[in-house]
Amino acid sequence: MERSAPGEVRMSQAVQPAHANPRGELSAGQLLKWIDATACLAAERHAGVSCVTALVDDIQFKETARVGQVITIKAKVTRAFSTSMEISIKVIVQDMFTGIEKLVSVAFSTFVAKPVGEEKIHLKPVTLLTEQDHVEHNLASERRKVRLHHEDTFKNLMKENSKFDDPICDEEEGMVPTSGTSVQSIELVLPPHANHHGSTFGGQIMAWMETVATISASRLCRAHPLLKSVDMFKFRGPSTVGDRLVFNAIVNNTFQTCVEVGVRVEAFDCQEWSTGRGRHINSAFLIYNAVNDEEELVTFPRIKPVTKDDFRRYRGALARKRIRLGRKYVISHKEEVPLCVQWDISNQVALSNANVEALNSLAARSGWEVTRAVGKVGGIQIKIYTLEEHDILSLWVEKHVERPAHVTYHLLSDFTKRPSWDPHYVSCEVIDWVSEADQIYYITCPVVNGDKPKDLVVLVSRRRPLKDGGTYTVAVKSVIVPSVPPSPQYIRSEIICAGFLIHAIDSSSCTVSYFNQISASISSYFAGYLGGWSKSIEETAASCIQFLENATDDGSINIF
Repeated sequence: MERSAPGEVRMSQAVQPAHANPRGELSAGQLLKWIDATACLAAERHAGVSCVTALVDDIQFKETARVGQVITIKAKVTRAFSTSMEISIKVIVQDMFTGIEKLVSVAFSTFVAKPVGEEKIHLKPVTLLTEQDHVEHNLASERRKVRLHHEDTFKNLMKENSKFDDPICDEEEGMVPTSGTSVQSIELVLPPHANHHGSTFGGQIMAWMETVATISASRLCRAHPLLKSVDMFKFRGPSTVGDRLVFNAIVNNTFQTCVEVGVRVEAFDCQEWSTGRGRHINSAFLIYNAVNDEEELVTFPRIKPVTKDDFRRYRGALARKRIRLGRKYVISHKEEVPLCVQWDISNQVALSNANVEALNSLAARSGWEVTRAVGKVGGIQIKIYTLEEHDILSLWVEKHVERPAHVTYHLLSDFTKRPSWDPHYVSCEVIDWVSEADQIYYITCPVVNGDKPKDLVVLVSRRRPLKDGGTYTVAVKSVIVPSVPPSPQYIRSEIICAGFLIHAIDSSSCTVSYFNQISASISSYFAGYLGGWSKSIEETAASCIQFLENATDDGSINIF
């Protein structure tokens, strides 16, 4: 059996019938209890004093575990700050008959050390032994920045969401009011619910919250809700034995095959219970999928906000979804298997056609959701959409440009001009003019987050429409060219599928749609926008519009 890494704490549990839900799978609430206990032990092992849960976030559930299987939870401190620590948690399930292991869940929690008496706490730094330790140590700092700025980011996104009408709010057949999903439950905290500090065990509170959230989600889908992820369990204050905990859950919004449920927890002692004035001790937002009896994903009905609170929760879910994108795809470290193909001149036509077909296929997919709309006098000028499919994130930026489609195509298809308007490109040079339709470029990008700059080798495939009114296409994909090997000065990165589709509106204007299937190697350039703490994407789009509308036909800038 694999030995524990230094500083790592492991818990192994056999899944018993008492731990299972009606489907015979390990209850998410039970797993949350085990996760919290293991993380607490890891925190206390590093701190040498008692520790309490401050929050648990970035919880992703990738697999389920069934009765008879064995769960192993690994927890380790990734970085210590002055009085708090980030704990990385990984959950593995093993089938006892086959020995096959699968990743069930990953999560991050923050624990705070409790001082003894008047003694001040200053935690020792984490010892970094491996390259992965260094990676997680650096990412922990980025995740902490997101947590510290979460409230400000959320408020800014809520302000943005209120500036334009959400098309989903329009009346539509089959829309469901949220009032029918409201659930309230109460629990009396007894000694078995307390932790070794005498406070209510954080894992127990999370388990109770998951129970009421599951009931709320099931009222909307009439199916089996499956917990997909947790936005954040935030512990605002303690509760103790004898407290009455009141849990209120309601659906905030739906996103095709997933639904967000919000849960609020208030604690009451005897006196507070008699007056009806409790303490807000916890909040969380849980995201569910649901499956029918054939194990197929259920599409949730769109919800119909009615009251002022309904609309607040509805727009809040949109803001949190955008912040989750930043945490899930950018701040969590994900190894990536290179997908780019070897450039072969003898197979040029097939590679070029595949490049164009991949872009058209990405654009034609269903499920794109508006995350941002930037207006100008006379209507919307920039719209930004995202699409999540099987843990793959794609971006679509739609721009209205006051320039003929054929001129726009000519300017955008010449990548040597791109550094003049795109801050993500430092240089772009042609290394092989294969044909009028295909060129290979070498691109360098700026430094992000203190890393080495990135570089790319890409095939750009261009297509004019076959008939008037058709679409101009500029498709981009990374390729391997032996004459341009990776350089130690750069991090060789990859574009899986990207490019522009240009549609004429009339003889003097067009719509430009930029698509990018985001790979892990270039995700740092999208981090600010995805997480909601930057406007880099809309600023780049605005810069592109300005370039297209001010440039002469040969690409030089008209300053008059």
